[in-house]
Amino acid sequence: MRMPRLTAFLTATAVFVSALAAQAAEEVHVLNWKGYGADEPWAVANFEKATGFKVVNDFFNSEQEMLTKLRTNPGLYDVVMINAAFNDQAMAGKLIQPIDTPKLSNYADIAKDKAGSPMLNHDGKVYGVPWVWGLTALAINEKSFDKPPTSIAEMWDPAHKGRVIIRDDAVEAVQFGAIASGQNINDIKDMDAVKAKLTSLMPQIKTFWSSENDWNQMVASNQIDIGTYWSGSADRAKTHFKLPVSLVIPQEGAVAWLDAFSIPVGSKNVAGAEAFINYMIDPKFYVEWVTKVGAPVSANTKAVEALPEDAFNRKVMGSPEVAKRIQFQAPVTDEQREKYLALWQELKVNVK
Repeated sequence: MRMPRLTAFLTATAVFVSALAAQAAEEVHVLNWKGYGADEPWAVANFEKATGFKVVNDFFNSEQEMLTKLRTNPGLYDVVMINAAFNDQAMAGKLIQPIDTPKLSNYADIAKDKAGSPMLNHDGKVYGVPWVWGLTALAINEKSFDKPPTSIAEMWDPAHKGRVIIRDDAVEAVQFGAIASGQNINDIKDMDAVKAKLTSLMPQIKTFWSSENDWNQMVASNQIDIGTYWSGSADRAKTHFKLPVSLVIPQEGAVAWLDAFSIPVGSKNVAGAEAFINYMIDPKFYVEWVTKVGAPVSANTKAVEALPEDAFNRKVMGSPEVAKRIQFQAPVTDEQREKYLALWQELKVNVK
């Protein structure tokens, strides 16, 4: 009698394990920015209904945290959102794998300059699918200005002392300092000038922000006048949260970035990952995102063309005059990053 019982037990165990494996295969684990479109409840619900996959989100607050989560949780994630400037670092660390783009029906409509970015393509293979791009520019509390400023120098105006905010990100801060000192963000020749510029800004700073919620709460309570902010977030603050926020693209320029989706090495659900990425670059999703919430600029040309001609992401972000003033982030070396971080930590000590 023992053998049949043992056989039955092993069979039941095998069925149970197979059921768990099947359940895991139907889940798409996404490493994501919180509140950044791809985790919108309505979007997740639509994707799940259309595909049968269930989305499980995990979040990060910086690219370094994202890379750390990929390193320390191999095989946990199926999709990860990565700033293109960090894609080669993830690829070199064997954290992400090549993507079979012919399986993505919407990939053909990605803008050629975005799809062909050397930051996302290595040795003839695609390691990142462009999703959206935007700017780290300035945003203002409309209650504090009779008319929007035009220069980055506004952040240094004594009238705004204690009411300026900047993101707590060393690379972005240094690049902003480069723009303020008239330099190329990807080829900084005079770090002393950057340090001097940022040092003189510190007495103006109220605090440092790391999430949209931080920024929005401070403007809602009228604690700030001006600060660095993401273009899509500023649009979202005004459109979705009805806050008195306006984006300003300074005459000196702004930092541009490209966000993309990648598939981590060890993904247990590559098919689900491909379906998720394809849904996120679909024009239908993008137009709904812009309309309901506010968003950066889609890398999908058909998605942008589906917006009204006077839409901010066509009229302003698509303006050739604006294009001349922006500088897209390129990868930085570990040595540069450590140097930027050391400078940033030194400067932050002086902010009470």
